[in-house]
Amino acid sequence: MKAEFSPSWKSSVQTRKQRKYLANAPLHVKQKLVAVHLSKDLKKQLGKRALAVRKGDEVKIVRGAKKGLKAKVAEVDLKNSIIYLEGQLTEKVSGRKVPLKFRPSNLLLTEAKISDKKREAIIQRAKSVKRVVKK
Repeated sequence: MKAEFSPSWKSSVQTRKQRKYLANAPLHVKQKLVAVHLSKDLKKQLGKRALAVRKGDEVKIVRGAKKGLKAKVAEVDLKNSIIYLEGQLTEKVSGRKVPLKFRPSNLLLTEAKISDKKREAIIQRAKSVKRVVKK
């Protein structure tokens, strides 16, 4: 198997190769991997099923001990595919407070910042594709 990243790993059914694909993926590929499912309202409004999460978006936790809690995204760690939320801290044995880590699959996007031109373009592109498919 190749040592550097290869898009051909994506097509493999072997778990170890899938894991290698995710671990060695470049950041522009990992950006797509931090996509979060949209709430029903946003799905209708934007015409998409999922959207790459960004700092400032509001999400709802749908899995785990913090289920049902709403919070704003404080930071997105592309390297590790982790999302940090505002106000979600845990205390270590030493007494230091550290932010809790959340996987994108455990979150639901409830409010998206669409003021960004690039993000607007992504949404418009998705809407235009849906119109073409429906005709």
